[in-house]
Amino acid sequence: MPRANAPRPSSEEVRTRTEEVLAAHAHLEGPLLPILHALQESFGFIPQDCVQTIAEGLNIGRAEVHGVITFYHDFRDAPAGRHVLRICRAEACQAQGGTALAEATLARLGLEWHGTTVNGAVTIEPVYCLGLCACGPAAMVDGKVLGRMDTARMEAILAEVGA
Repeated sequence: MPRANAPRPSSEEVRTRTEEVLAAHAHLEGPLLPILHALQESFGFIPQDCVQTIAEGLNIGRAEVHGVITFYHDFRDAPAGRHVLRICRAEACQAQGGTALAEATLARLGLEWHGTTVNGAVTIEPVYCLGLCACGPAAMVDGKVLGRMDTARMEAILAEVGA
């Protein structure tokens, strides 16, 4: 998957790949999600340039495509960093100090949610439940779920991933 520091694809590359993906998924019932997943796998994100092509190919509105992209937190509109850090924002983790952990981590990185560090090392995202409610606050780094997080443990993780 392309990374944050990889060059963005040209409009022609996006159009060509989007048409290939549409053709490969046209036989499916409800092909929008598989199409979006395939495009994100190709580019590392869903380029804005592909929305119109998808809408026309599926005979749906651009707003519907945009709505699906923005509804699901796994889809992104810009390349992610080399590492993706997700912090649980659900109530159980908030009750265990998740809000303070999130605020401290965002401040430490100098980012807002969905931001990527200048060096392209880390993208930070909110997630609404990682299933570790009894071990909150929880986080996920590159798909690995971590419980009982605190600022010291988070600092160690950030150092490890090069933030």
